[in-house]
Amino acid sequence: MKRRSFLAGLGGSAFCARAAAGLDSRAGTLNVTLMAEGLDAPWAIGFLPDGSVLLTERDGRLSRLADGERSSVSGVGEVWAQGQGGLLDVLVPRDFAESRRLFFSFAKPQQGGAGTAVARARLSSDARSLEDWQTIFEMVPGSSGGRHFGSRLVEAPDGLLFVTVGERGDRPSAQDLGRENGSILRIAKDGSVPPGNPFTKTTGARPEIWSYGHRNPQGAALDLGGQLWVVEHGARGGDEINRIRKGANYGWPVISYGTHYSGARIGEGTHKQGMEQPAFYWDPSIAPSGMTIYSGKLWPEWRGHFFVGSLKFDMISRLAGSPIKEVERISGSETLRVRDIREGPDGALWFLSVGQGALYRVTP
Repeated sequence: MKRRSFLAGLGGSAFCARAAAGLDSRAGTLNVTLMAEGLDAPWAIGFLPDGSVLLTERDGRLSRLADGERSSVSGVGEVWAQGQGGLLDVLVPRDFAESRRLFFSFAKPQQGGAGTAVARARLSSDARSLEDWQTIFEMVPGSSGGRHFGSRLVEAPDGLLFVTVGERGDRPSAQDLGRENGSILRIAKDGSVPPGNPFTKTTGARPEIWSYGHRNPQGAALDLGGQLWVVEHGARGGDEINRIRKGANYGWPVISYGTHYSGARIGEGTHKQGMEQPAFYWDPSIAPSGMTIYSGKLWPEWRGHFFVGSLKFDMISRLAGSPIKEVERISGSETLRVRDIREGPDGALWFLSVGQGALYRVTP
């Protein structure tokens, strides 16, 4: 394993960090601090109650940043680290201080290929290892190829889990309720199906499905009222932000605002009765990744605004309004292929740059 340099921390603690150039925004110059570097395909950030930070890397590595030190966390289960697959999201639930449980999404090896899965594990008291790694959900086996795992985790206000699942490059499967491909799932923390899911009485449907007709949702967040939103990749154009409704069909691949990479038309056009319209879409595509909806702690004027990372245009998109629209693109050398963006406990914005292999913290 090659040596990595980690300079990490939260404001007000004893972390060592290195200042980087500021980013210009409509709120003024943003101070950007390099917190960790030398990361290999980083995917997600998680904040622990003690002020330390968890980082996932797609090849299966989990790290913890604390007091200016990087330490590896052992105990990650087997992951399928090929293509877009591997160790993906990490969720620190609200009850972590009592349970010490963490949740992970990952690509799990399966007969016929690999599928999106969710695991839970306990972080040891010394935070050096995961204990009792257990897969609590995996999608129906049989998907081949290394594309479109989706794989964001969100804890709902009631403590249940939302899981985003891509259609694995199998477009028609996103309209098939008998498979989880191309869907948002709602499960309990033990993987069971909670009461109230919309398709539990639909013959042949997978009971975990909450909504369907998605392509590859790689960002998800709750707004300040607890409503779930996702951001998902289109094909050639047609990246979408969607407000998620129970039981709704979001149309892929029947309707889309993009085209196939060949330039051919997708499905039946942009509208069809019974299928949802996006709250916002990009054309051309920005290749959206992680998303956070901001509390307003450090920038009150940004309260309720959406921040979405771009893997294609090397920037962070800020969106606001009703209807929602893009109001600003924040970019600099640090925003090279932004994979994840999160709000920290103190209101700072943190983001992962795949292109820089680095983690940054943004403050006013």
